[in-house]
Amino acid sequence: MQRRHFLKSAMLGSAAVLAGFPLIKAEAASKMKITKIRYYSAPGYNKPLFNQARGIVEIETSGGIIGIGEGGSRDMIEQCAQMMIGEDPFRIEHIWQTLYRGMFYPPGREKLHALGALEMALWDIKGKALNVPVYDLLGGATRDYVECYATGFRASKAKDEEQRARDCIEAGLRAYRIGPTGGNGDAPFDFYENAKKTIEFSKRIDAAVGGGGKWAIDLHTRFDTPEAIKICTALEELEPFFVEDPIRSENPDVFKTLRPMLKVPLTVGEQFGDRWDINTMMEQHLIDYSRVTLPNTGGITEFKKITSIAETHYVGMIPHFTGPLSTAALVHTLGSSSPIRAMIELAGGEPEKIPYFNDDYVLFKNGKLYLNPAPGLGVKFNPKKADFVLEVTANTKFPHPILHSPDGAVHNW
Repeated sequence: MQRRHFLKSAMLGSAAVLAGFPLIKAEAASKMKITKIRYYSAPGYNKPLFNQARGIVEIETSGGIIGIGEGGSRDMIEQCAQMMIGEDPFRIEHIWQTLYRGMFYPPGREKLHALGALEMALWDIKGKALNVPVYDLLGGATRDYVECYATGFRASKAKDEEQRARDCIEAGLRAYRIGPTGGNGDAPFDFYENAKKTIEFSKRIDAAVGGGGKWAIDLHTRFDTPEAIKICTALEELEPFFVEDPIRSENPDVFKTLRPMLKVPLTVGEQFGDRWDINTMMEQHLIDYSRVTLPNTGGITEFKKITSIAETHYVGMIPHFTGPLSTAALVHTLGSSSPIRAMIELAGGEPEKIPYFNDDYVLFKNGKLYLNPAPGLGVKFNPKKADFVLEVTANTKFPHPILHSPDGAVHNW
């Protein structure tokens, strides 16, 4: 016990000094608690979408280390934060299970988004405390970089989509993602007409990039089954990297009908949350890629569990874009996961410049995102450049029942 005590003390102490954080001895680390949780809104970002929220979470500890996460709405962050004060920030899975199960009702996707932001900040704390990048805590690097695909391409000066797609591929990105025709503005959506136009549009993009799976298409769940089958069948010979959301996916069983009819690679999941949303589709081989992402899954740990399910069933991971900090966290998770196919979406084809983050919050070069070796997530947050919303310093006074088994594990009440 004395030897273990000494090693832990030496590791934590030297790591903190090297990282520039307060010295943390083993005794202090074992007693380190969550003391404050703050929430900021992202200036200029006003999309009213819970599953793409960009609020910034700060979790402060008694050891002086602050972790940051991204996502969640004010109400959900406040409710979850009130259950975290006084907890040991190193017990990430325990805290996650407490928040996930502690309210009696299973969390909806909006609460999962907030939980994902808070859990992301806990990993940032742990990495900073031990002076290692999060990907090292997750098992270490398994790839040198993560490939990217673009939805739009801001760097291009082209006036047509075909040239923008060419410019994107020439810049080193793996694929250019397009959407179906129609569906924007107030004009009624003609399913038959836009099915034909989408097929023709796809042919032009395929020719522009020279084939080879250098493009993909998101059908945005706009079409019903007949048109979805018609489009996907026509695209088979073009061999796109993937076809996303051919029809609505509230009922995964519909893919049992659709999958045998189609040969194009299918992907769904950007609207999903934790592993229970997607695991059936993987287990029954209804999809080829998963689009679940951070923080929507509920956090880094949950995302890693989903990658394990994906590996077991030969499904790739191509997470949807949500926000800049979440993109940084995705590099850590995919960069330390099994060598299944993996790509990260970049809206506009390049990382955004965020005034409240350091310029090198992600390492991007030649269309690829490289693993960031800085402690934690490698992202520095300047709260003065964001809008303060709330601070939580005390537990909720509502007596939420929590059930523990004899070994201390959290169970449903």
